[in-house]
Amino acid sequence: MAGGVRKLVAVRDPALPCQGEPELKRKAYMTNKLWKIRGAVLPVGGRTRLMGIVNVTPDSFSDGGQFLDVDAAVKHALQLAADGADILDIGGESTRPGALPVPLDEELRRVMPVIERLARETPLPLSIDTYKARVAAEALQAGAHIVNDISGLQFDPAMPQVCRDLEAGVVCMHIQGTPQTMQLAPRYDNVVQEVRDYFRARYCTLVAAGIRPEQLVWDPGIGFGKTAEHNLELLSHTAELRPFDRPLLIGHSRKRFLKRIVGREVDERLFATLGVSVALAAQGVDLLRVHDVAATRDALIAFETVFHRDARRM
Repeated sequence: MAGGVRKLVAVRDPALPCQGEPELKRKAYMTNKLWKIRGAVLPVGGRTRLMGIVNVTPDSFSDGGQFLDVDAAVKHALQLAADGADILDIGGESTRPGALPVPLDEELRRVMPVIERLARETPLPLSIDTYKARVAAEALQAGAHIVNDISGLQFDPAMPQVCRDLEAGVVCMHIQGTPQTMQLAPRYDNVVQEVRDYFRARYCTLVAAGIRPEQLVWDPGIGFGKTAEHNLELLSHTAELRPFDRPLLIGHSRKRFLKRIVGREVDERLFATLGVSVALAAQGVDLLRVHDVAATRDALIAFETVFHRDARRM
């Protein structure tokens, strides 16, 4: 079953030290290709897996308002599942540059009916895109498996405990600033090194808080406090963004930096998104968060078929 999960089996903690990252060996640390998502594990590290975007918002940068109605959001999510998504990511608050925070009760009103229905209607793992601990807790209790937090579990101090206690899969993203400030004047001396160091620091903090290493996936936060040049630098150095050898997720779909490459507006960026998706798959990126699942899946199947066929001949 595409995107399915397996019953969790016992795995030994790698017990990695936080001072002086060791030289990891995949054979020694069997958790590297497993992402623990509540009572199950999602194998990663083979083919690139797809997280389909379900924005239950009126103001997301690309599809705001299209799926604000519960029935429309559920229908869209089920179509993404049929198109080949491995995970469905449901969000009720836009975090585009300059977006204002959504009140807690409004975010819950938007996402909870969608998650409750999807938990009944699809076997795919569900992700809640939020930085609020209460939203995450209620979504997990309703059937979600993953918390996708743009703040790396920092905006809400209760979030690490929620993810620990409910054993959620965690997408730990890098952001410079907040959605309101992140694009005002982002600066780095070395964006790749600084994002990598951020992941290493978050690993130490989150593991100390009781989150297991195999719960963690890194996301460098394309467009979240980065210029187009910063984004491109990160996308071309993904092998350096895996401290402690945890899986890597990239969310590049339809984003503004693509205009720098092809000069097209948001509703004309599918082909540019596909080009970056193939480039990331070639680098071995584990997960891609995308709007257009069917097109991305076909592009990756074609790429992998040709790439692996050629590799077998060498």
